[in-house]
Amino acid sequence: MLSFLKKLFPAPVDYNAVMARGGIIIDVRTSSEFSGGHIKGSRNLPLDQIKKEIPVLKKMNTPIITVCRSGNRSGMAKSLLAASGMEVYNGGAWNSLANKLNKS
Repeated sequence: MLSFLKKLFPAPVDYNAVMARGGIIIDVRTSSEFSGGHIKGSRNLPLDQIKKEIPVLKKMNTPIITVCRSGNRSGMAKSLLAASGMEVYNGGAWNSLANKLNKS
């Protein structure tokens, strides 16, 4: 029963700790959205290009945090990357994650 509840209500992610372990932020919005604002140091990799970049991302062997405008596309990207065996977290909306990272 407890494991079921943990799946329904996972512990909050400490994104600062993920970054301290060498994590990278992948922004899956389009390049025009990304150019309108993004987290400093994040990498733009639009969702429609994620699948072909999986081998490159896997070789990096580092935690990945995906972000987008609302959390929907980053959730899809997280699922694709996690299915490939990577440690990945859905950071949700990029500006929301930026605020969380600045509160360290």
